[in-house]
Amino acid sequence: MSTRAGSPRRADALRNRQLALDAATALLAEPGATLTVEAIAKQAGLGMATVVRTFGGKDALLDAAVSGLLEPVVRRARDLLAETTPARALRTFLRELIAFQGAHHAISDQLGGLALPATTALRGDLVAVVREMIELAQRDGTIRDDLSATTITALMGPTALAIARSRPTSDELVDAYLTVVLEGLRLRT
Repeated sequence: MSTRAGSPRRADALRNRQLALDAATALLAEPGATLTVEAIAKQAGLGMATVVRTFGGKDALLDAAVSGLLEPVVRRARDLLAETTPARALRTFLRELIAFQGAHHAISDQLGGLALPATTALRGDLVAVVREMIELAQRDGTIRDDLSATTITALMGPTALAIARSRPTSDELVDAYLTVVLEGLRLRT
């Protein structure tokens, strides 16, 4: 009998968890959205206490939502590196990263200072795979090697974010950015 009584609660808890995650993910895509437990609960159609009880707090909820968004981005970067040349992987990935950042403004805008261990780990993985793209492109002679991969990665991240935040009205602006950045990195002979 307790199994029957427990099943609906578990199903309800799973449904509430997914509703809260979906709401947080939707808010992450809204420019200027406020990421509070109250806003997430309202978007999900849940009570604030339910959201807090489900995740233990705002940080854990946002960590789950953001890491869910970042996992496929990291996977895509690794896939690109395995499928094509390092320079082509870097160009393609930067284009996709700009689109991702443009679609998820609040990730960079509102998450500073929060305890987000899964997100932090994925960001580290992302930086590592981009650094690997750069290092391999340096080794094959398509990217200059007078700047470290760490320096190039540190320069690319904020620049790509700035382009994403400008909300380019066409692919031409993104292509121009990529051309300027990658031409500047091209090995001069």
